[in-house]
Amino acid sequence: MTTLISTNSKEVITPSYSQPLKVISSFKPSGDQPAAIKKLVEGIIKGEEEQVLLGVTGSGKTFTMAKVIEAVQRPTLIMAPNKTLAAQLYGEMKNLFPNNAVEYFVSYYDYYTPEAYVPRSDTYIEKESSINEQIDRLRHSSTRSLVERRDTIIVASVSCIYGIGSVDAYSSMSFILEKNQNISRDIIIRKLVELLYKRRDMDFRRGCFRAKGDVLEIFPSHYEDRSWKISMFGDEIESITEVDPLTGEKIAKMNQVRVFANSHYVTPKPTIKK
Repeated sequence: MTTLISTNSKEVITPSYSQPLKVISSFKPSGDQPAAIKKLVEGIIKGEEEQVLLGVTGSGKTFTMAKVIEAVQRPTLIMAPNKTLAAQLYGEMKNLFPNNAVEYFVSYYDYYTPEAYVPRSDTYIEKESSINEQIDRLRHSSTRSLVERRDTIIVASVSCIYGIGSVDAYSSMSFILEKNQNISRDIIIRKLVELLYKRRDMDFRRGCFRAKGDVLEIFPSHYEDRSWKISMFGDEIESITEVDPLTGEKIAKMNQVRVFANSHYVTPKPTIKK
């Protein structure tokens, strides 16, 4: 059973990049699927808040939902009851929408034990947790896609109902670097530190940066195998190159990049001063 919930909330940010949501598949809707797709799309257009798609296992509900997303051309949140089902849906949607931003957003804890106190034995048990770095990266990739793109599909567990900070605060804490931009190396470093990036000249990893002479390299929080090399000439950005952080191999030349915070819980200075 699949439930559709339509929302008409006001968009806070207008994404700067988008392309049509398009299903890439050799299969075509058949059987009851065309009628179901038509009825679901009509319900969304009419503003119906809830619709239910019924079907046995293997009847093609995921494909039907993908065709509905393609028809309405709206950013979509798909909620699953657990991480296992969310991962399965993420893989299926990723295959159906290879040219769009299909993202995965679940809790980044491998395990979490809250703090506790046992009065009988006067024992305090401190909080213990382990964060999965790969899932944390996928969460950053999800929020970045929501801000920058409209052709976004988020597959999430119930973790998505918990607040991760203000959208306005998260967006305002990002900054853009452009080719030929006049900005000093020290100001860029200061901005990166404010966004909770760490300087690591040797152990270079996600969420870090390193500086050597007129070259500044940033490893964005949402990437796994790509970093940005910023070449400076005085106080001017001479070039921006996307590279492999391990081998240094050049992947692409870029005219502009946007750097997002290394944490979803950053707070702008004006908010702190209030």
